[in-house]
Amino acid sequence: MKVTNNPVWFITGCSTGFGKELAKLVLNKGWNAVITARNPDQVKELAEGHQDTALVLALDVTNKEQVAAAVARAEEKFGQIDVLVNNAGYGYFSSIEEGEEDKIRAQFETNFFGLVNVTQAVLPGMREKGRGHIINFSSIGGLRSFTSTGYYHATKFAVEGLSESLAQEVGPLGIKVLLVEPGPFRTDWAGRSTSRTPVKIAGYEATVGARMEASQNGSGKQQGDPVRGCEAIIKAVESEHHQLRLLLGEPAYKLALEKVDMLKENFEAWKDLTLSADYPESER
Repeated sequence: MKVTNNPVWFITGCSTGFGKELAKLVLNKGWNAVITARNPDQVKELAEGHQDTALVLALDVTNKEQVAAAVARAEEKFGQIDVLVNNAGYGYFSSIEEGEEDKIRAQFETNFFGLVNVTQAVLPGMREKGRGHIINFSSIGGLRSFTSTGYYHATKFAVEGLSESLAQEVGPLGIKVLLVEPGPFRTDWAGRSTSRTPVKIAGYEATVGARMEASQNGSGKQQGDPVRGCEAIIKAVESEHHQLRLLLGEPAYKLALEKVDMLKENFEAWKDLTLSADYPESER
């Protein structure tokens, strides 16, 4: 078993977008990277010139046996996993009413249950060593929702809730959790990586249909730079002042603050109704 003093990053979903760029940056720093994708042929070029520090593995995060084998192989080669990046995931566009059950469930299997599978497989090693980082890719869509991506939001809201609990459970064990919440970036998220159910109900054309079209037309034109986003992630991991959430990009920052204001307005508007649900003080 080879043990290294350089950090070992285990990254899922490296064929495109953030996973691909993060793998490049990690290797260029001289660190170790476990580069995974469902089709390893799509990512093997990332390891060229980094034979000692790169490990390319086939990984479908929905396959628990394959997850366990990949984690075991990574630990066998490098001795440990210091940073887990749960990046694998994709979008799904549909109205809620027209959503197709097989597509909805498949998205949850990857975006949520796949993340759970890999996290559960990596945690024993991190617990044993008393250190580690778990980076869970959420989205600004894990904080607020929009038309046409309701089921995608549901997966990311689930990731947010899980990660909040996870951070409280593993923090005392020396393991840190980081939720990454990108806004629109020039990845393939809105392109070929996305599944779609066309709008057929006329009543949704002005809302769901319009946003689906806008997202598709805007793919490749977003202001977010994946390389700069990945550099920010690395800086957050290295920071001595850890925070649970990292918003990426100006749109994400603005939309998140709008959500905070929306929540406060909602809570205050019905404050009296909220408080009326308690027993009177005399009966407590």
